Amino acid sequence: MAVPYALTERPSYAGAPRRGPVTRLLEDQRWLAAVLLAPTIVLLGLFIAYPFVKGVELSVTDATVGVAGHFVGLRNFAALMGDSIFRIAVANTFLYTAVTTVFKLALGLWLALLLNRHFKGKALTRAFVLLPFIIPTVLSTFAWKWMFDPTFSVINWTLFRLGLIHARINWLGDPGLAMVSVIIVNIWRGVPFYAISLLAGLQTINPELQEAAAIDGARPWQRFRYVTWPLLLPVTMVVVLFSIIQTFADFQLVYVLTGGGPANATQLFATYAYQIGVGTGLLSQGAAVSLAMFPVLLVVVIVQLLYIRRVEIH
Repeated sequence: MAVPYALTERPSYAGAPRRGPVTRLLEDQRWLAAVLLAPTIVLLGLFIAYPFVKGVELSVTDATVGVAGHFVGLRNFAALMGDSIFRIAVANTFLYTAVTTVFKLALGLWLALLLNRHFKGKALTRAFVLLPFIIPTVLSTFAWKWMFDPTFSVINWTLFRLGLIHARINWLGDPGLAMVSVIIVNIWRGVPFYAISLLAGLQTINPELQEAAAIDGARPWQRFRYVTWPLLLPVTMVVVLFSIIQTFADFQLVYVLTGGGPANATQLFATYAYQIGVGTGLLSQGAAVSLAMFPVLLVVVIVQLLYIRRVEIH
């Protein structure tokens, strides 16, 4: 009667290498994932979570520079409701974000469609388009500030030579023109981000779909509407989401150009929070202004993420 192999012989592990505690730890996928994620978690905690928690803590106290302050609850937020400058900042921020987002999307999409074509020097042109986005914000904004200067403005000089104006225009000193000027600079800086991001989305669309639509007799605008746009929509929504968040919290551009003036005509959430928190030393009130835009951004993010998920499903 034959005896089963499993009962007569046992495999020998004498020649197998012994696994140390570090090897066993890395072989466990859960621990390996934790080890790989640890640096990211630390960075997010130091530069995002901690400042946010500290901001919430400051907003519910009466802290000033050098004084810890005491807990006051929601008194700082209640005070904002009666602050006329804060209401101006809210209106300006929504106007600034809405107008710039619409123009950046339209111009960025138009530029992406042009860059998606085949022409000589395409790579150089694409790199050149990125320049406004690559140049440091403060440096490029100072250049625009000189261009808007009422005395040395190249814009005024050009308009005067063309016979369109007969007197100097104080672009940044006039309350109405100041907001227009800030919006123009933001659009100029943001269009490359839209263009390159949407161009990347266009590169993923199969050209055969366009060719099939053309063979069926679809015109260029019909091919864009029924073929290109539906496939590009998920990428567009992600780009718009990031742009809204960045524009809503914009600070450097407006601060360098106008500082929130003249007469608070270009005051935004970020500039007003800086003016109160750093300029006057009222840290708690400045933190309250900064956190006032958090619910709005949270709603925008949730709505757009739900819409993106719906588009991807369908």
